[in-house]
Amino acid sequence: MPAKVDALELRLEAVLFAAGKPMSVKELTDALDVGDFRPVQVALKRLIRTYDGRQTALEVRHVGDRYALQLRPDFVAGAHSVTPVDLAPRTLKALTLIAYHQPILQSLLVKMLGEAAYEEVERLRGLGLIRAEPKGATLELWTTKAFAEYFGIASTKPSEIRQFLETKLGVTPAGLAIPVAPPDAEATSDEGPRPPDDVSSAAGPA
Repeated sequence: MPAKVDALELRLEAVLFAAGKPMSVKELTDALDVGDFRPVQVALKRLIRTYDGRQTALEVRHVGDRYALQLRPDFVAGAHSVTPVDLAPRTLKALTLIAYHQPILQSLLVKMLGEAAYEEVERLRGLGLIRAEPKGATLELWTTKAFAEYFGIASTKPSEIRQFLETKLGVTPAGLAIPVAPPDAEATSDEGPRPPDDVSSAAGPA
């Protein structure tokens, strides 16, 4: 007999589904009208485990310092034909930077966009528009075939995507310039400190 699901966990699932976007623990706590964020963290942890144990196309994913109920990466491509991608300006800017400079390190994207880059990378990966490969202490980012198909680009070659952005969309190299560090800048780790709202460590045992 399946285990009984906590009522807060079900309400949390409903809010994540209805939101259609990543939400922080604070935003979820406010939306659920719960005075204490700690029960929400515990419910999030349980909901993540619940989805991990199901045979389903959905997952609860940690996106930067937020959480989203979304398609698992394996099912994103098949859903693109019926699901329009509505990108916020910040997300579109991150995608344009990645497409123009690919392959680009996530650490460099963070220097260009700030800490919000982490969240945008996770969102774009979730949409199947970019892929990421480990590169030292950071990730190397590329656009995918789904990106080219969705935006009507006839090629997946970085040089031809760059040409498309310049000729069809009016993107200019100056507008997407990569910041240059001073010659005497100290070498630092690729990934700076991130204070994610992580339930795996903050929530404690369920």
